[in-house]
Amino acid sequence: MLFSSLVFIFRFMPLFFLCYFLTPKSYRNVTLFLGSIIFYAVGEPVYIILMLATILVNFWLCVHMARKKQQKGRMPTVVIALILDFGSLFLFKYFDFFAQNMNLLLKREALPVLHLTLPLGISFYTFQIVSYVVDIYRGKIKYTGTLLDFAAYVSMFPQLIAGPIVQYPEVAKELKKRTVTPQDVEFGLEMFCFGLASKVLLANKIYTLWNQVQGIGYMNLSTPMAWMGAVAYSFQIYFDFWGYSMMAIGLGRIMGFRIPRNFNCPYMVKSVTEFWRNWHMTLGRFFREYVYIPLGGNRKGALRMILNMFIVWALTGLWHGANWNFVLWGLLFFVLLMLEKFIYGKYLEKSRVIGHLYIWILIPVTWVIFEISDFSQLLIYLKQLVGIHTGPVLVKNDQFLRCLKDYSWLLAACVICSTKLPEKIFRRIHGGLILIAFALVVFWLSVYELANGANNPFLYFRF
Repeated sequence: MLFSSLVFIFRFMPLFFLCYFLTPKSYRNVTLFLGSIIFYAVGEPVYIILMLATILVNFWLCVHMARKKQQKGRMPTVVIALILDFGSLFLFKYFDFFAQNMNLLLKREALPVLHLTLPLGISFYTFQIVSYVVDIYRGKIKYTGTLLDFAAYVSMFPQLIAGPIVQYPEVAKELKKRTVTPQDVEFGLEMFCFGLASKVLLANKIYTLWNQVQGIGYMNLSTPMAWMGAVAYSFQIYFDFWGYSMMAIGLGRIMGFRIPRNFNCPYMVKSVTEFWRNWHMTLGRFFREYVYIPLGGNRKGALRMILNMFIVWALTGLWHGANWNFVLWGLLFFVLLMLEKFIYGKYLEKSRVIGHLYIWILIPVTWVIFEISDFSQLLIYLKQLVGIHTGPVLVKNDQFLRCLKDYSWLLAACVICSTKLPEKIFRRIHGGLILIAFALVVFWLSVYELANGANNPFLYFRF
């Protein structure tokens, strides 16, 4: 069930919050858990048992682990938990990819291809569970909480399907006791409305431009049209994911939870290093705290640091999908980060213009690699971006200019909303009637678009 669907907005959401606020405070985790299970079952009824079994097994292992006073005594249990969690993720998300490549390598059908459906949100809730397991092992979490606390934490529907990736200590106090003020409800509803608008009025609308570029055929694109398509997809994936994260933060606030921010104007930075501090921030935090630092980080010399970064970015690419274009995408960022660290990063930071141009040119190219899984088609598109045309270009300059005119208002809106300006305005007028009125306007405009059958994909459901 998408947050940006009429079923969620006018059925699930009002019914859930009615039940939630009618429930006595001491029992609201029960309502949250049951509501989250229903939410998940509507979208993925087959794999609800998998998620529940994962919750039960991991909680039992963590209780067993927490009883051990010494970290050394917890080692066998944490290994079992990680094997089970990552093994489940590997089976559903990566086994077919592994089997197909092994069969190509061996030139025979050595491994079967299972064609299993990818459970919704498995990449996100697996990482949340792993962070909890590892924090118990490290002693960062002293008290495991109750099974209900843990189940509510893992299955909490605002962040269950697409994050942010919440660490248990961030919500541990609220799981025990939380209060919701009228200001929390107001803020949460405003965040939900603006997240919905980002998803429906920006991401879904700009998708029509990217879809139009795809329909033309990569071989037929002029260089300006190829760049327009790359920019359109860059805006689509940003407002798609940031909009969904805003809705999650808003829903969490209405229930009394402070879900962490996931984006901070990533297109307004001056380096790839800054970009990844501001894009999908909770995923970057996970890889930093649970992969990079345990591998040694930068504490064991430059060569070891480079190896650790290589591992992190190969895994970051694979996390997004079981295909070689995701691996290439991740490793490209590894190369760029290393170049910035050792060669030209300091020059980007000093310049007010060059760094921004660098990002605005480079990031759309990386998103093209991210989106196009067919390497032959990807190569064609990359050639079109640099003006190497292997065939006749059917889209001429007049067609490009007409397309630019048609989408100019939307591209301008995307640019403005990518800056810090909307957030500054929000903070200045927050709590006033003007903001409430504006939130209502964009909410009903979004509902109107959804009611008219507007295209409503969500990209991160694939990951």
